[in-house]
Amino acid sequence: MAVDPFSAMAWAMATWTNIDWRTVEGFGREWAAYDQSGLDAEEHERLFAAYFSLFAFDGLGEGFDLGCGSGRWAKLVAPRVGHLHCIDPAGEALAVARRNLADLDNVSFHRAASDAIPLPDDSQDFGYSIGVLHHIPDAEAAMRDCVRKLKPGAQLLVYLYYRLDGRPAWFRALWRASDLVRKSVSRLPFRARKAVTDMLAGAVYFPLARLARLAEAAGLPAAGLPLYSYRNLSFYAMRTDALDRFGTSLEQRFTRGEIAAMMGRCGLVDVAFREEEPYWVAVGRKRHEPSRPL
Repeated sequence: MAVDPFSAMAWAMATWTNIDWRTVEGFGREWAAYDQSGLDAEEHERLFAAYFSLFAFDGLGEGFDLGCGSGRWAKLVAPRVGHLHCIDPAGEALAVARRNLADLDNVSFHRAASDAIPLPDDSQDFGYSIGVLHHIPDAEAAMRDCVRKLKPGAQLLVYLYYRLDGRPAWFRALWRASDLVRKSVSRLPFRARKAVTDMLAGAVYFPLARLARLAEAAGLPAAGLPLYSYRNLSFYAMRTDALDRFGTSLEQRFTRGEIAAMMGRCGLVDVAFREEEPYWVAVGRKRHEPSRPL
């Protein structure tokens, strides 16, 4: 008797435990609204270079993108590797990724949560998860699930929101105020959420980012200004990130030390961090387990 694929998927989804469904739904809607078709190719390459600056692409075979979203990173990773598995729990996001990656023949798509990655343990040459783990209830468990799929010695690249390491008190106070806004905006229906975050992109992101660019051009110390990292980004990127930041119900932040400790507990060694924004990008390699005596 044939198995109903919809029933099978529903059963599989019911077994996922390390997941926040409201966050998943929000990201699915986000990538449907901002499918990254409006992202300039040169800007895309610059963003990719920042997030993947620590990643070694030489000789990579099969690996995975956990939380692939629209496929914006997969689009630039896939041509550099043997095979890429794009994994996301949001059906809307996977539909966008399929469209964006339709011209690539070395990509597979899997609707799955971090605790149900449909790949054999110890099978992958690499993995990455960019801006995803901090939106999963148990980020460390999700990282451990990723590491489990890697071959010994294989690398895992992650990007997690930083807990404002080294920022002054006024910056932290400003962030706390913005987080109150996030908690309110993220409860709105999606259309209202998108409308509000579009307004935030226009009224907050754009002017502050351009002010930072002007300050930098004038030789002033601009690096500590709010939204400095957006100074050279397009308004399209700002709208996407405003919805990402303020439209998400579950957000966690970690210090560099906390991330390093988490990676160590998950079995990653040779951990390295990017020393400039975006914070924190880190890479580590799966530990080779010591041989057991016969």
